[in-house]
Amino acid sequence: MNVLSENRVKGSFRNQGVSCAATLHKPDNTKGPYPTILMVHGWGGTQLTLVTEFIRAFNDAGFAVLTFDYPGWGDSEGLPRNVISPWKREKTVEAALTYTKSLPDVDQTNIILWGSSFGGGHVVKIAAEHPELRGAIAQVPMLDGMLAVKAVPPARMIHFGIDMMRDMLNPFATHYVPIVSPEGEYSSMDRDGAWRVESWIEDTLKRQQDNRIAARSLATMGFYRPRKHLKKITIPTLIIGATRDSVAPFDENKVRRLSSDSVEIQTIDANHFDPYLDHWFEDNISRQLEFIKRLVPSSY
Repeated sequence: MNVLSENRVKGSFRNQGVSCAATLHKPDNTKGPYPTILMVHGWGGTQLTLVTEFIRAFNDAGFAVLTFDYPGWGDSEGLPRNVISPWKREKTVEAALTYTKSLPDVDQTNIILWGSSFGGGHVVKIAAEHPELRGAIAQVPMLDGMLAVKAVPPARMIHFGIDMMRDMLNPFATHYVPIVSPEGEYSSMDRDGAWRVESWIEDTLKRQQDNRIAARSLATMGFYRPRKHLKKITIPTLIIGATRDSVAPFDENKVRRLSSDSVEIQTIDANHFDPYLDHWFEDNISRQLEFIKRLVPSSY
C-alpha cells in the first residue's frame, strides 16, 4: 500500500476551545460539489491511520472524504495530549459534521458517516440524531464497552486500575500507557494482532506513531454503550461486525434485536484489526462500496 496522492485540501474547525485539523480528500478529474464521507476514527487513530486504502476506494467511487483529528490528537491543538472521553468525542464529531456541511465542495444532501472501532460507536449515536444524512457505515464498531471490559484478563484489569489512579490523582503530569503492543505485553490493546498498526504506520505513512494514551481514558470504556441508540436510527446504516473480534466483541443476534429496520448487519470472519488489512480489506470494502452505490448511485 502506498500513501495517497489524491487532491487534498487542509482546513480546521473549532471544538472544545481548540483548532482541530481536518483534510478534504477530493476525487481526481471531477468537479464538486461531491457526495462526501465523513470519517470518524477509532480509539488511538489519527487522520490517516489504517484508512488510506478506504479513502482511495471512496475517491475512486466519486466521493470526497473528510478526515479530522480529535482535540489533543494528531495535528490538532489541545492539552493534555492523547486523552479520550467518548462523550467529548461525540461533540467533536458533531462539530466536524457542521464543518463538512459548510464546505463548498461538499454536496450537503449526500453526506455519509463512516466510523470504525470506537469511532463506529460514535457514528451509531450521531446517525440516530441526524435523519438528514444520506446514510452511515460502522465497521467493527464498539457498541458495548462493558463487553470489552469483561474481555480483559483480571491481572491486566488490576494493572489498568493502578495506572488510571496514578493518572487521575496527579494534576501536574499525565500518566500514559501504550495504545498497542505485541500480544501479552502491556497496552490498552494487545489482542487481535493490534501491533500490526505500528508496522502499517511505519510502512505506509513512513512515520512513527505516538503510541500512548492517557491512562484515565481507560476508565470511560465500560460506561460507553452506544448500542442503546441503534433502535433510534432512521437513516440507512450498514454495520459490519467481525465474528472473532475480542477488542470490540460483536454479538450479531443481540445487535439485530436492538436495531431498527434501517440498520443492515453483516459479518466478516475476522478479528478486530483484520478488516483494515489484506486480504480481508477487499471483502470489507466491496461490501461498503455496494452499500454506498445503493445510496448515491449517480456518483458511479
